[in-house]
Order: sequence, then structure tokens, then C-alpha cells
Amino acid sequence: MEQFIVAPEQEGMRLDVYLTERIEGSRSFIQSLIKDGHVQVGEKQGKANMRLTPGFEISVEIPEPHSVEILPEDIPLDYLYEDSHIVIVNKPRGMVVHPALGNYSGTLVNALLFHCKDLSGINGEIRPGIVHRLDKDTSGVMMAAKDDQAHVGLAEQVKEHSAKRTYWAIVQGNIVEEKGTINAPIGRHPKDRMKMAVVFENSKEAITHFTVLERYGSHTLVECVLETGRTHQIRVHFAHIGHPVVNDPFYGYRKMDFPINGQALHSKTLDIKHPITGESMHFEAPVPQDFQDCMEYAKNYHLIKK
Repeated sequence: MEQFIVAPEQEGMRLDVYLTERIEGSRSFIQSLIKDGHVQVGEKQGKANMRLTPGFEISVEIPEPHSVEILPEDIPLDYLYEDSHIVIVNKPRGMVVHPALGNYSGTLVNALLFHCKDLSGINGEIRPGIVHRLDKDTSGVMMAAKDDQAHVGLAEQVKEHSAKRTYWAIVQGNIVEEKGTINAPIGRHPKDRMKMAVVFENSKEAITHFTVLERYGSHTLVECVLETGRTHQIRVHFAHIGHPVVNDPFYGYRKMDFPINGQALHSKTLDIKHPITGESMHFEAPVPQDFQDCMEYAKNYHLIKK
């Protein structure tokens, strides 16, 4: 049973939209949960178009997942590198990494299974080959393993922090420092378990190093290097210091008009050692057009808002 309390800033949101932002799965899956009577709002059974009132408690009963077959799908991907052991892709924004409740197709795993025919089995049938994740609305470079030996080698590099990952993000406000480090532990949000937060109990160490690349006045372009890899780490850390990532639906400001669907966050580079040969390898994913459009928008923000 999942339970949520409607916050004041969520007043007037549709129930299905609210739950889509908090429960893993597609909007159609959320709507089917509501239709089948699995959602209660206060003392009433929920309806998809119900408008929410602050303070109301929402209870969601999620049925046990049924066994499914994850099918290969011919989905075009930008492959940055591939050999018999590993594959490096440039994941597009809007693509879910692996299947989950109510969302068993159109994912990166479906695409990889079609292209590679086989992936490592360490993470099971739902997440074959997946060594690390990117959020649905984060674009950029990502690695997967074709066999178990490669998977173990890549996972060790992630665990030991020897795999270097850099991200670009456009954040709210003007960061005064040229560079800095955010060292703040991250755990589940105490009131909303679908969100993460900086908390000091039941949390794990989280460290993000950042460098300012460009200032736009009301916004800042930063490059981030992760020393740890916690869920939503960059998004949580920058929200914590008062500079949430632009257009972030979870941790940022709700109403933003930047030309992008989801947060302005891009996985720019990845440096690893090949898990079999030990060769040092560098990969880079070009900044996508929607992110470039956000950079231009930020540059002209003071003119647009006059």
C-alpha cells in the first residue's frame, strides 16, 4: 500500500497526473489502477479527473506483478560503441530504461534485446544487461553489459567510483561559486516515498562535485561529476542548495516554460576501463537539441520575461 499526503502546492491537480509523477508506471497504468478501484482519496474512491485538495490522504493498492515476457522491439537507438562484451548508447530523453509495472514495452531494454539478441542475466529478466540507470527524462551516455563477466566488471567500477560520469544541468538562479562540492546524505523522503531527499537517518553518503560552465543571470549551466550514484542525486542536491534543475517535475518549480519535456539534465561523458581488456575508454553524448534550446532560452530569459 502506497500512501501520500497532498501538499498545498498540489492543489487542483488531477488525481491521475499526481500519481503518474509519484508511482512508477505509465499514465494508462495509473488510470487503470484508479478505474479498478485501487485508489482511495480520503473516504472516497478515486476518479482519474478528480481535483485534489491539500491535506487529503491518497492510498494506492498496487496489485502483485504478474510474470511477463520482455520482448525485443525494433526501436532505433544512437549506439556510441559496441563490441562482444559491452554496448554504450546515447539514451534519448523520455525513454524508460527497463520495464516496470504497466510499462513493459518501448524501453531501452526492449531496444537492446532486439539489437544485441542477448544481454547479461545478473539483474534478472526485467533488467538484463543494465549496470546503472538514467531517469526517464534524463538523456545521454549509458552503458550495458552483454555477458555476466562484463557486467561484474562494470558494476565494480561503479561501486568503487572509478567509472567517471559527468552531467550537464541547467539550474535555477545564479550560483556564485565557480566550483564546489555538495556533500549531503540522501535517503527516502520522509513523507513521499517516491521522492528522495537530503536526510540524516536511513540515508547514504552522497557527493556531487560541480563546476559552473556558463551564467545566464537567472539560471546557471553546470557540469557535475558524481562521486556516488544515489537515486536522483543531482536533482536532490541542487534542490537542497536552492538551485533546482530547470523543469524538474519532482524537485523543481511546477510551472516552467522552458522548451523541454522533463528536467534539463544530460549525461555528457563516461570514462571506464573495459571490463575484459582493461583498456581506458572515453565516451561522450552530444548535447541534444532540446537542451540546446533551453540554453538559448536561458540566455534570453531576461528579455522574454520583460
